[in-house]
This record gives sequence, C-alpha cells and structure tokens, in this order.
Amino acid sequence: MTIHFSKYQGTGNDFVIIDNRDKVLDKNDTKLIAHLCDRKFGIGADGCMFLEGPTAPEDDFTMVYFNADGNESTMCGNGGRCLVAFAKDQGVVGDVATFTAIDGPHKATITNGLVNLEMQEVDSIIEKPNHYWLNTGSPHHIEEVANIGDYDVFSNGKRIRNGAPYFDEGTNVNFVEKVNEDTFKVRTYERGVEDETLSCGTGVTAAAIAMHESGKTTAQKINIETLGGLLTISFKKEGEVYKQVHLEGPAKFVFKGTIEW
Repeated sequence: MTIHFSKYQGTGNDFVIIDNRDKVLDKNDTKLIAHLCDRKFGIGADGCMFLEGPTAPEDDFTMVYFNADGNESTMCGNGGRCLVAFAKDQGVVGDVATFTAIDGPHKATITNGLVNLEMQEVDSIIEKPNHYWLNTGSPHHIEEVANIGDYDVFSNGKRIRNGAPYFDEGTNVNFVEKVNEDTFKVRTYERGVEDETLSCGTGVTAAAIAMHESGKTTAQKINIETLGGLLTISFKKEGEVYKQVHLEGPAKFVFKGTIEW
C-alpha cells in the first residue's frame, strides 16, 4: 500500500500528517504508526496525526494523534497547531479552524504564519513541595531547576516519568527556569517519545500556568523559550480556573512524499 504523507514541525516538534478522511488507514495499527515515526527505518517524527472528517456539525475536521510508539494518545498542542496548518494547505480550512481532538473541541486562527490554538480550561492544579502537576490536554509534571541548559533532562525526566505517583499511566515532565517577569525557559521529557523533544505545546502551556499559579509571574501572556524556538501562552484566571488559554507559535511545512507499507 502506498501512503501519502506530509511532514510538519512546530518549534522543532515534528509530525507525520496523513489525510485520512477516507478512513483507509486503521488508527489501531500501532505497527504502522510506529514505523512511520521511526527515524531510522521510517519517515521519522515525534508523533503522527490523521486528519479525519468532522464528527460535530460545527467542525472542519477531527484530529487523531499518535505518540511515536504507535499508540493513540492525549492532546498534543504543537501537533494541533501543525494539523491546522496542514488543513489550510490542503484547502480544508482558511485562516480559522474548528476541530475536535481527544480532549474536546478546539478553535484556531492563522496570522502571519503563526497558529494560535485555543486549549482547554484548567481548573485543577496539584501543588507539591518541589513541583506542580496539571493536565492541559495531556498530563504534565512541572519542576523548577537552575542552569537548565546544562540540566540532565533525559535521566531526570525518565526517572520522574516512570516513578511514583505516576506508575499507572506515566506523565510528561517539564523543567523550567525563569528568565524574567514574563519569560521562562522550558525543556520537556515526553512520554510516548521516551526522550527529550525540542518543544512540547501542552507542556509549555502547563509550565506557564504553573509559574503563574506559583506566583513566579503575574503576567497572563508568557513567552516560553524551548530548544526549538519561541512559543507564547496567554490566559485569563477567573477564580480558580484558567480560561481562554491560547498557545501560539509557528507551524511549518517540511516536506511531503510517499511510503510503502
């Protein structure tokens, strides 16, 4: 079988994207998805996405996201932004998109090459002595560190991801260092990829909210420096709930091709 694909990246977080509106590919075929994401034997990516037909009357399409291990997974913020860019390039949407992902409905806009994605509200943040935990469509452990550029993200991220209290499902792990009042650096160990990635959209969203919740910033528009580039998170806190949460950054086409399976 010949599979047509496109490759996109959002601040270095890269994805294989397939138009599967005709449902030719089975989303339960974990071997296929893992092969597509394999950097030595396949195309290579942090994750894979299918663009499928809408399931709600107001939607333009449905987002189906897979980790690099081949399993369907929770929401991916950079993936959602890249899928919107792909949908526009395919003529599915214009500069405004509405779609449903595994965590619910999303809206997005494209302006001057930047994709602004509306995320889900956050109403629960768990505070521990040395870290925060919250879900921004995917689960995230947030921990402040010093000298983040020299920090061993792989070893420490892997230890936390597989440790207590995350044994059952695991968690993504984000390390944060403050730069100034409205800017932070973030590095992320992603479950499913089982390695550090250059950027994580739901992770930087979680980090920005955690830093606001901790009092490390009063800004409600926060710049996050990742290894792959700059992302901006904005929100409004009403009571104990973070609303109007938006993730904005570039989403760029890399290449397209075919692969046999």
